[in-house]
Amino acid sequence: MIEIKTPGELEAMRAAGLVVARTLRKVTEAARPGVSTGELDELAEQTIREAGAVPSFKGYHGFPASICASVNEQIVHGIPSKDTVLADGDLLSVDCGAILDGWHGDSAVTIEIGEVSERDRMLSAATRAAMLAGIEAVAPNARLTDISHAVESAARRASAKDGVEYGMVVEYGGHGIGREMHMEPFLPNVGKPGKGPKLAVGMALAIEPMLTGGSAETIELDDGWTVITADGSRAAHWEHTVAITEDGPWVLTAPEDHV
Repeated sequence: MIEIKTPGELEAMRAAGLVVARTLRKVTEAARPGVSTGELDELAEQTIREAGAVPSFKGYHGFPASICASVNEQIVHGIPSKDTVLADGDLLSVDCGAILDGWHGDSAVTIEIGEVSERDRMLSAATRAAMLAGIEAVAPNARLTDISHAVESAARRASAKDGVEYGMVVEYGGHGIGREMHMEPFLPNVGKPGKGPKLAVGMALAIEPMLTGGSAETIELDDGWTVITADGSRAAHWEHTVAITEDGPWVLTAPEDHV
């Protein structure tokens, strides 16, 4: 059963999404060589709490921070630390969630630290393009895997254009979202179209592809959270929370000037 929200509830989710968008903007502006991921986490928590919201991630199943900060070969769920200092050429994926008045927003961006390689720039752009293709597939009466297929197809197009065989991480994907951060359904990032639940006005989904610059095989580190590429290739992660409306997708975590 996928939760259906009223228009007023979606507006409340938009308010939470704006907190996330503003937080990610501040983190992006602050992320530069010499800054630690621990410092970025402190900035994120301060920004979220000053908005009257609560970090979704902190304490979630024991996660110790307000953002996930995944550097280079880390795909997702990287734990911020004062010991992890960013360097020129790093690729940093930041996942952020906030709860405002009981509603969740969830979004992720990949940030280029200083001057990154052209290959890393293409990897991040390909991942973002896959996310945007998934968002475009959101429509009333579409099927859940129409989104999956759009994400996968965009990633394959980027691979062909860039001349790089990007790895599509399949163990992790999107999800329903609302009064909880992770709700039904699980949204795969690969799949044939026309399958799964029918989408309806009032549903909200987090769409979040993760691509690697090599193999899609993953390893979870001993910390129980950080997921890395098995071959050491770099990874990128982009995510938005999206509502289904009569007029198409409404990106609830879009910045105010990109609604």
